[in-house]
Amino acid sequence: MDKNTIIERAREYTARERDPAFKAEVEKLLDAEDWKELEDRFYQNLEFGTGGLRGVIGGGYNRMNTLVVKSATQGLATYLIKAFPQKKGLSAVIAYDSRRYSAQFAEAAALIFAANGIKTYLFSSLRPTPELSFAIRTLGADTGIVVTASHNPPQYNGYKAYWNDGAQVIAPHDKGIIQEVNQVAEIKEISRDEALAKGLLEIIDKTIDEPYQAMVRSRLFRPDLIKARGGEVKIVYSPLHGTGALHVEAVLGSLGLKVITVPEQREGNGEFPTVSYPNPEEAAALELALKLGKKEQADVVMATDPDADRLGIAVPAKSPAPDGSPAFTLLTGNQLGVLLADYIFLSLKETGKLPAKPAMVNSIVTTGMQKRVAESYGGECFECLTGFKWIASVMRRWEQGEAGARNFVFGAEESYGYLVEPEVRDKDGVSAAALTAEMTLYWRSKGKSLLDRLDELYIVHGYWQELGISKYFQGPEGPGVMKGIMEEYRKNPPKILGGITVEKVRDIQESVWVFPSAPGKREPVDLPKSDVLQFYLADGTVVSARPSGTEPKIKFYASCCADAKNGGLAAAKADAARKLEAIKKDIRAVIGD
Repeated sequence: MDKNTIIERAREYTARERDPAFKAEVEKLLDAEDWKELEDRFYQNLEFGTGGLRGVIGGGYNRMNTLVVKSATQGLATYLIKAFPQKKGLSAVIAYDSRRYSAQFAEAAALIFAANGIKTYLFSSLRPTPELSFAIRTLGADTGIVVTASHNPPQYNGYKAYWNDGAQVIAPHDKGIIQEVNQVAEIKEISRDEALAKGLLEIIDKTIDEPYQAMVRSRLFRPDLIKARGGEVKIVYSPLHGTGALHVEAVLGSLGLKVITVPEQREGNGEFPTVSYPNPEEAAALELALKLGKKEQADVVMATDPDADRLGIAVPAKSPAPDGSPAFTLLTGNQLGVLLADYIFLSLKETGKLPAKPAMVNSIVTTGMQKRVAESYGGECFECLTGFKWIASVMRRWEQGEAGARNFVFGAEESYGYLVEPEVRDKDGVSAAALTAEMTLYWRSKGKSLLDRLDELYIVHGYWQELGISKYFQGPEGPGVMKGIMEEYRKNPPKILGGITVEKVRDIQESVWVFPSAPGKREPVDLPKSDVLQFYLADGTVVSARPSGTEPKIKFYASCCADAKNGGLAAAKADAARKLEAIKKDIRAVIGD
């Protein structure tokens, strides 16, 4: 982008931005003639994608700031009015997490809705993403927003849009909203006092908090066991400076479970001062929790991400650390998902509540072990695209009675996302934490740990191990580099990965299966289009590649299974590790890492 265009866009922005801090940032860059930074802030508008907005906080059209949030909300409001032309009394719900500017962005969005005649229910302080979904359904609202950047670093914030079923928007609404956002020319505004006076803004807290907590408790299977023996389980928990403490402490505490929250991480703080990356997928993020867990000799260590839709756990290892102190084993998202799937199907069966045609739903990059677990109980496992909005879409279609509909019992993603209740239509770290606590107690009552149960499942269903690789491509050239990698894979799909023959490739963007050994052979793919390639290897290993929809990075996933019945679990683990290491080497050769 040429210098004059950058200057023009920057000056236009400063004329429109009402937040003095964001305005001053850009004015300072103009005075300093920092063209490189200005180009990054203005070479494009921060894209309102199918999930909403996510970006670095700061002044500029390619940043998260009040002007960008207002513009996005105006587009969403315009689309909502057009989508329900006959409906009187449209409404929206807004929640936000602990990130910098989250409260300001949430109120700015609320006042845009109010200015457009849409009543808005706004929480007065931090609330988890799953509660936002629950609130939309409970209040019968037409849309919702949660201001969060999930587990991204502190310089990020984001904005996720929801529809009236409590799920993130999908087709056709996603494209319609994006079109309206891109066409916004005028933003309607109203003051907070005027919105309150007109009844267009209502603050909600306990009216949703208490029903939400009651719902989470109602989804547990063994309240009598918890009542009788709940005191036996000691839980160390961290909300990672986010929204989770309010509900995790209240729900688990009301059940009589011992919950010790990491004090340094209990309060919301958008700077995330004790972690470099507030993601329960990262071992480093659980460092303080694990330290406290060892001190307290906890039965399980838990952490939710800042908006409390993801849950990560660690459990006591089978052997102590070399110095004799307690050691903990971090479970992957796939492993916890397997344990939860097993426990849910088992509990429904034991309590006589397993419905006809029971089924779970997981994403295309989640372990195949969950499918085997579901089928062992007479259930099924259906796959969908990555993102819980697609799991919610399957739930909605089943509820509407589509041909072949099943009864939903569980949803899972490899990235530590789980849904154990139909009242919410997004992943829910709070309910997953409650069920994990009960599951821990249940297996304890049987004389087993979670690791013991996981090993039992490995013997029956095979040892499954997964690998994840991510490569960031920052700056204006980043999207082009990622596009080039995917195009090359499509033009010349590998015939071998990690020394194993690639038997077939699923190209979800082109909706086709291709077969490297039979170039003319094609079969259709029955999934919505998405920029994903999956390579199915001769031994059953699956390798997937996809650009992230929320960050400037390309992600690779590999999942392989090794038989554990004949050679034993140790040999199966070694076999899987060897295969994944060879696959990793081939992938890194392509992405230059």
